[in-house]
Amino acid sequence: MSPKPVFAGKDIVSVRDLSREGIDHILDVAETMEPLAKSGSDMLRGKIMATLFFEASTRTRLSFESAMSRLGGTSLGFSETKGTSVEKGENLADTVRVVENYADVLIVRHPLEGAARMAAEFSKIPVINAGSGAEEHPTQALLDLYTIRKARGSIDGTSVGLIGDLRYGRTVHSLAYALSQYKVNLFLISPEILRMRREVLEEVSNRVHVKESTSLRELLPELDVIYMTRIQKERFADLAEYEKVKGSYRLTAQELSKARKDSIVMHPLPRVDEVAPDVDNTKHAKYFEQVWYGLVLRMGVLALVLGAA
Repeated sequence: MSPKPVFAGKDIVSVRDLSREGIDHILDVAETMEPLAKSGSDMLRGKIMATLFFEASTRTRLSFESAMSRLGGTSLGFSETKGTSVEKGENLADTVRVVENYADVLIVRHPLEGAARMAAEFSKIPVINAGSGAEEHPTQALLDLYTIRKARGSIDGTSVGLIGDLRYGRTVHSLAYALSQYKVNLFLISPEILRMRREVLEEVSNRVHVKESTSLRELLPELDVIYMTRIQKERFADLAEYEKVKGSYRLTAQELSKARKDSIVMHPLPRVDEVAPDVDNTKHAKYFEQVWYGLVLRMGVLALVLGAA
């Protein structure tokens, strides 16, 4: 029996840095956190987490803070750069080298690609990537895998459709990389100008079967997992391009009548109009359960990185 992967003191910057064994171990540890999320724990008592959020966030920041609190630790940090030394011109490397003196782990979200990797290079304490530009969002991918496993019993053998903004969506980049470690069929559904990045497509295609399409309606009956994403207006340099593709996909309860009876609908949130409110009350909807699973997953990640699990 091979030893379990060791995460204590390690950075989590990219899903590509994780083996399948590593991912499965994180998901297993997350499972043990479910009762602790309700009862509380002193597992991380005396530990401090610093959140450096240079970009807006609701679920990611609050779930990390809640995860730390439920494990007995404390949090500090900022949710925007206003009122910090960044306004004075301090660069990311210096911010990291200052804040690492106050904490045991850094959670970094930044609008620039590569920012989390750079933060990890300068930091003496573990760095967890909470979203770097349009590049990656590893803990979102991990909580997505956890959701699939909880809802369907296994990740292997599923047909997963990633729908919407596959060019700028960092969640789908990380999720595609993560899914390629399993035995899945991957369907990439997007407008032409928002197709999956070539470097992601090439790497993933070497591991699993991939089909690209512009039609959700055509492929809906083939999908076990329907992973919707919003078209991200803030990522477009040219708003005219955004206007061409906004509202490209809209999933309704009526549309879901054509889907497999046991299919699940997921979304990293926030949603705009790509998933209609009438989907919320169907048995397919799992996106609010994803939020809960995000909490227990991040509890697991913090416990592992800080050496308590």
